[in-house]
Parts: sequence; C-alpha cells; structure tokens
Amino acid sequence: MKEKRLDLLTVLLVEDIDDTRYFMRLELEERGYRVIEAEDGEKAVEMAVSERPDIILMDLSLPVMDGLSAAELIRQDAHLRDIPIVAVTAHQETDYRAHAQHSGFSAYATKPVDFDWLNDLLDSLLS
Repeated sequence: MKEKRLDLLTVLLVEDIDDTRYFMRLELEERGYRVIEAEDGEKAVEMAVSERPDIILMDLSLPVMDGLSAAELIRQDAHLRDIPIVAVTAHQETDYRAHAQHSGFSAYATKPVDFDWLNDLLDSLLS
C-alpha cells in the first residue's frame, strides 16, 4: 500500500536514462516526496550543494562523472556529509557494493526497484 508523506522531504534523483528517471520520479512523488533531478554525476554534485536534499538516490553508471566519484565529492562537503546516499543500480556484483560503500553510499538497491522496499529503506535512513 502506498503511503502519502505529510512532510515534503526532498529526494535528489540521479539517473541518466530519461524513462527510468521519469518513472522513478512519478513513484516518489506519488509517495509524497519532492523530487529534484540530475542526469549525470557532475550535475548531481552541483544539485546537492545548491539544494541540500534530504536524501540522494544515485545510479553508479553515469555520464560525465560516475556515481562513485560523485558520492566521494558529496561526502567531502561538511554540509552534505550526513545526507544518506542510496545507490540505485543494475550492478548486482559484490565488488560494486564494496566500492559503493567505500565511496560513501549509505545503502544499495538494485534495479528493477521494489518501491515498497525502497520506501521502507528511505524511512529508516531518514528517521
């Protein structure tokens, strides 16, 4: 069952595939999140600095700058250091998970995304 949020928490959604980003945004907005978007890692860093979202959902395979590098840069900023960053990726291999954790990701979700599970994860990371 989908649950509406009373408070508008901001999610920075970082995904380079337009259709995937679109459907993820719709699902997140339906669950009550305010969604801002970036299509590459460099833009994700810029958006994180300017918008200071409550949480970041970021693909690992991105143009311009990959998600691992973007997460490392975000973690270097004292104002952004505590923002949860969730890897949302098709990479299921153990080494990707280890690299994501080392780069500063708080959690790891694989595509296709189970939005009920993701919603529970976001709730736990934001509480």
